[in-house]
Amino acid sequence: MSKITPFLWFDTEAEEAAGFYVGLFPNSRITQTVRYGEAGPGPTGSVMTIAFELDGRPFTALNAGPVFKFNEAVSFVIDCEDQAEVDRYWDALTANGGQPSQCGWLKDRFGLSWQVVPKALPSLIGGPDGAKAQKAMAAMLKMAKLDIAALEAAREAA
Repeated sequence: MSKITPFLWFDTEAEEAAGFYVGLFPNSRITQTVRYGEAGPGPTGSVMTIAFELDGRPFTALNAGPVFKFNEAVSFVIDCEDQAEVDRYWDALTANGGQPSQCGWLKDRFGLSWQVVPKALPSLIGGPDGAKAQKAMAAMLKMAKLDIAALEAAREAA
C-alpha cells in the first residue's frame, strides 16, 4: 500500500523546522537526512531533504530556496484533548515570530499554517440545536486562540 506524505518546501530552514516539530509533538522523530553533494544545487553538505515523523505520521522537508512560500490554502490540524493542550501548542507555534490568525488558525515562525482546535469543537458549533450552535459559532469567529470554556458558555447562553 502506498503512503501519502506531506512534502514541505523551505528556503533553508528544513532541518530547523523538522527539529522544532519533532520536539513539539509526542511520538516524533527524524528518520532520514539527505545532504547536497558537489553537484548541488545547494551548498555541499547542507541539508537537501529531511524525513521525519510527527506523532507517527511521515513528513518530508526540502531546502530548495525562496521560490515557493507556504500559504493558508494548506494547513495542519491539531485535535487537542483540552484547553491545556490548545494552550501548549498555540503558545509554542506562535512563539519566536509565529502569527496568530482567527478561529484557531496560526502561522508558525516558518510560515506553515496550523489549526489548533479542541476535539469538542464540532459538537460545540454543530449538533441538533441550531440556535446553540450558532451562538458558539459567533463566539468562535471573534477568537484567535480557541477558548473552550468561552465557547461552552456562549453555547449555553442561547
